[in-house]
Amino acid sequence: MAIKRSSGILLPIASLPSPYGIGTLGKSAYEFIDFLSNANQTYWQILPVGPTSFGDSPYQSFSTFAGNPYFIDLDMLIEQNLLSLGDVESINWGDSAREVDYKKVYDNRFIVLRKAFDKVKDNFDTDFQVFVEKNAFWVHEYSLYMAIKEHFDMKSWLLWEDEDIRLFRPEAVKKYRQKLSENIAFYEYLQFLFYSQWKKLRAYAKEKGISIIGDIPIYVAMDSADVWANKELFQINEEGIPTSVAGVPPDYFTENGQLWGNPLYNFDRMKQDGFSWWKKRIEGASKIYDVIRIDHFRAFAFYWRIPYDAKTAKKGEWVLGPRMDLVNIFKNEFKNIDFIAEDLGFLTPDVIELQKKSGFPGMKVLEFAFDEREPSNYLPHTYTENSVCYIGTHDNMPIMAWKDEAAPEDVKFAREYLDIKDDLNFNWAFIRAGMASVSKLFVVQIQDYLGYGPESRINIPGTVGGNWKWRILNTDITKELTKKIARVTQIYGRSNKNGKRSN
Repeated sequence: MAIKRSSGILLPIASLPSPYGIGTLGKSAYEFIDFLSNANQTYWQILPVGPTSFGDSPYQSFSTFAGNPYFIDLDMLIEQNLLSLGDVESINWGDSAREVDYKKVYDNRFIVLRKAFDKVKDNFDTDFQVFVEKNAFWVHEYSLYMAIKEHFDMKSWLLWEDEDIRLFRPEAVKKYRQKLSENIAFYEYLQFLFYSQWKKLRAYAKEKGISIIGDIPIYVAMDSADVWANKELFQINEEGIPTSVAGVPPDYFTENGQLWGNPLYNFDRMKQDGFSWWKKRIEGASKIYDVIRIDHFRAFAFYWRIPYDAKTAKKGEWVLGPRMDLVNIFKNEFKNIDFIAEDLGFLTPDVIELQKKSGFPGMKVLEFAFDEREPSNYLPHTYTENSVCYIGTHDNMPIMAWKDEAAPEDVKFAREYLDIKDDLNFNWAFIRAGMASVSKLFVVQIQDYLGYGPESRINIPGTVGGNWKWRILNTDITKELTKKIARVTQIYGRSNKNGKRSN
């Protein structure tokens, strides 16, 4: 596989319309794929789809392999007679169609899903049993983890009162498997539902010529089955206490750096068995995505190690990463998957060299191009073909918000560089610049096509609460917008349809 000259649109699954509080894998997802196809797009970029924890961030998931139960479409379960209309219509899923109310979704979603589970728990079909068998290497641990979390009031494994199960001792694991067997089956069943719906959606996207780009966060969450069941693969001592955690040092944008708190990998230990955990991780991701964006790619060259008890990311050190030892596994063993290297931030020559050796396209963000604090290689005329251009990612402001909130001198430079004279079309000047660039792929947040402002921002890095909420409405995607996107995509030679440009 190889990414050819093309374009795509970024919209998280959670941001799709639905009557049940959050976007799902149902009707609106299929309609969005239709829109992408009609708009001459080739890619749909989404965010990680794992089950989310505190803060609702898709980058902090209880499992790197599991799917988010929130995304299971309830209408499809009604069609399967697993739920009734009354089961879902009597619930207040939120007061705004524009924003996800995560508390209401959390309080109600699992109650409804348990009703579906109760209908089948005494007589699981063969498809469910085959799914569990094929995914045994992760689904058993994840489902056990979630059942035990419930048992301990949803606390992280670090805070479980029973030391034996906290440290994943075999006898304790056996005991809790027996004690919590029904709840374990419930979480396994949710994964069966998610993957069944996802498989159908992905097949439909393929029919329509749409490939799916997804993230794998470089690190997994501390509060996850991945860490709890595999402590030896992380920088965690024999007592189950992390010795160091992840983050990034202070930079132009953050005085104290960013203390992410994720456990760091024990790359030396991982290398001993040929990085088998990473192989399983990429294999799992390949069941969901056609293209994998490797978040924080620079950590494969050097990563920032922060003591576990540190209050900020200031106190840390750069440590050598696995480099091509791991990257070569991606390249050589997963030839059916394309990769994108998220190489943003402070880049040393070693990181730049690793990205070049990998052959993976790096990222260029137009909002950074006009910031005097950033290197000039984000300006479009400096791009190389082996890159992916964005106006902004999910961590950036929509461009119409950037116009009003960025430093005046940066906005002035953008106007001069892009010859922008009309504020009404400010977003389209950036769209045309990205479309015209030599980057093999150009991806636009849907907010930038819609010309929406700060209220539509997905995430503000370094903050907790208030993020990941924004959603589109059914009325946002019009025939006029679809035709306009299709035309500009065709003009700049990025259309997924064959044929010459037409006037």
